[in-house]
Amino acid sequence: MNHFITLKDISAADLRKIVNEAKKIKYKRKKFNTLDVDKDTPLKGKLLVQMYEKSSLRTRLSFYLAIKQLGGETITLRANELHLEKGGESLADTARILSTYCDGFMLRTDSDKKIEEFSKYLTIPIINGLSPSSHPTQVLSDIFTVEEIKKKPVSKLNICWIGDSNNVLNSLIAASVKFSFKLSIGCPKNYEPKKFILDWVKKNKGKILIYNDAQKAAKDADVIFSDKVISLNDRVNKSKKIKDFKNFKINSEIMSFAKDDVTFLHCLPRGTEVSSEVFLGKNSKVWLQALNRVHVQKSILLYCFGKLG
Repeated sequence: MNHFITLKDISAADLRKIVNEAKKIKYKRKKFNTLDVDKDTPLKGKLLVQMYEKSSLRTRLSFYLAIKQLGGETITLRANELHLEKGGESLADTARILSTYCDGFMLRTDSDKKIEEFSKYLTIPIINGLSPSSHPTQVLSDIFTVEEIKKKPVSKLNICWIGDSNNVLNSLIAASVKFSFKLSIGCPKNYEPKKFILDWVKKNKGKILIYNDAQKAAKDADVIFSDKVISLNDRVNKSKKIKDFKNFKINSEIMSFAKDDVTFLHCLPRGTEVSSEVFLGKNSKVWLQALNRVHVQKSILLYCFGKLG
């Protein structure tokens, strides 16, 4: 049994194993027929419970299809439908019930502390489907997508992020250390990654460069990542924040500073941080990126259930 909470907590060897297994999984299926079950049904008889405290489209659908294709089943719960905390049942007791009834638990939450607490009391694996500080399933899938498109290890590529320092970037920073790739970050001065994150990168000999200029960040990039400027976790003056990022909108001019074959990726949903010309252009692979989450979720589930080859 393995938890999947943050990329920082998982060894580089295991993360590489998950990505490589996802490549095999995708190759084996040939055609993406949504509910066709894999022949070996490795998770037959397994039940994954998913709980969403925040809105979700891609994470919800990809985990649903992933467990179904592996031969298992899933049920989705809403936090406000449970007795959890507000209804008089402690988180520890909820965890014990989940451990009794099911085989795995996927939580999308507005509280990092909640994931940590659940992990203490669960005797089944927990998967972080998104938390305020990280989005590990998204970013691991993004690594898979980058390597599929570029046909080379991500360690040999220049990766760029232009946008806010949010949970997705935190996981991308962790991935840059685990997979040993150069990461250039373009963001306004007051929106740089927190010091403790940069200290962790330095301690682990990561290769990160921070620019307060989008064009400099994009220079010679093989891949440019972005996300919504106003994210799910934001409780800020939205109009001010959008104004602060006005020079960081990813358009054709910024893309021109990257390599000619640069790939644009965005974890969705999109906002004003990218022009439609770029988002819908020939260098954008956002739809492939979204679909690939199913294949990587399958590999993550096999890892959590101790079934990874």
